[in-house]
Formats: sequence, structure tokens, C-alpha cells
Amino acid sequence: MEPMLKVSDLNVYYGAIHAVKGVSFEVLPGEIVTLIGANGAGKTTILNTVAGLLHPASGTVEFEDKSLVNVSAHRIVNQGLALVPEGRRVFLQMTVEENLEMGAYTRPKEEAGYSLEKVFYQFPRLKERRSQVAGTLSGGEQQMLAMGRALMSSPRLMMLDEPSMGLAPILVDQIFGIIKNLHLGGTTILLVEQNARMALSVADRGYVLETGRLVSTGTGAELLEDESVKKAYLGG
Repeated sequence: MEPMLKVSDLNVYYGAIHAVKGVSFEVLPGEIVTLIGANGAGKTTILNTVAGLLHPASGTVEFEDKSLVNVSAHRIVNQGLALVPEGRRVFLQMTVEENLEMGAYTRPKEEAGYSLEKVFYQFPRLKERRSQVAGTLSGGEQQMLAMGRALMSSPRLMMLDEPSMGLAPILVDQIFGIIKNLHLGGTTILLVEQNARMALSVADRGYVLETGRLVSTGTGAELLEDESVKKAYLGG
């Protein structure tokens, strides 16, 4: 099976800081793949580079055999790849429905309407609050809104950056239940998540990053049992 996303020898800098150092990985169609590592390991930088928000110094990023290097972010969304950013970043002064409509700004109006109904089916809480200002939502609801906004572009690959950040444990379980449902519905997922145990429990495969380098890979189950991973990320 050909990879949906293929990243090869990726190098990214912030000024003089070498943030991502020769990283290579792939995501196959229908997979959940997770990137785990400590803060500063380069996980968010990789997602932002794939999404077109940062430009690599060298290396390649290919989505469905098309290069994404130096392609603008909105064109990448049009190609079927969406990012749910760290910290949610919803438009706090806009309503839930207005936020969702922003996620479909590149699509014909009739397609956006169809997507809206699909999002409301997936997130009934958002339908209940469709006229509510986003800034008055709870953290979990804002995360649902950020995910729903990304779904409005009908992505074939969704990248999620720290979806459980700042949420109570019961809400973390709820968000991961939604991730599993999206996956069952046919969305391929690339997941960055500080809660390594939760991430590996839903992932088909995982990659471990340390200070910008890839140091280990395996299935989610294998990495859950890996002694070095347990010690570093699972409290074992």
C-alpha cells in the first residue's frame, strides 16, 4: 500500500535552532499514526511544516504523491489535509456555526452545507450550541469545535495537535472516543499528543521523537510495552 503522507529527511530551523533533524516517517491510508515525545521534541513543528505554516530547510513532504513543500497552507487544505492546531484557536467572538463555516471557506456553498450537517451529526453538542459565541464554550466544547471546523473541509487526512491539552480526564476520554469514531468513518489521522498512553492505545503505529530526531518506531501496542518508552513517557 502506498503512503498517503510521506515525510523524508525533514530539516526545519527556527533561526539558528535546528528544531527537526532529518526526520522521516509515513502514514498509510486508514491509519492512526502518533508522534510522541517531550515538549520541544519537534512534534508541533513537524505538523506545522506538513500543513504549510512553516517551510523546511531541506527534505520532502508528499501527500498522495504530490509535494507539499512551498505549497501555501490554503492550497494544502484544498488537497484534502487539515490541521487542528494546538490550543484549539477558535474564533472566540464568533458563533459556533460561524466558526464551522470558516472551515469550509475554500469549498462551494452547497458542499459546505452538507458538511455542516455531517459535523452536527458527529458533534451533537455543537448543534445544540450552534448560535452560541465560541468564547463561552467549555474547553472540551472548544476542542470539538476545532475538530469540527477541520472536518468542514472534508479532509482525507486530519492532523491533531495536542487535542487533550488542558482537559479533565473525563473529557479526554470523550475526545479520544471522537477520534476513534472519525477513524472508523474513514478519516486517516496523524496525532500529536502529550498523553502518550492514550495516543498509543488508539494508534496503529507510533514514532518517538527526542530533541528533533526520530529515535524509535513501532506499532502502538509495541511502544506501549517498550521499556524505554514506558520509562520516559508512561510513568513506568
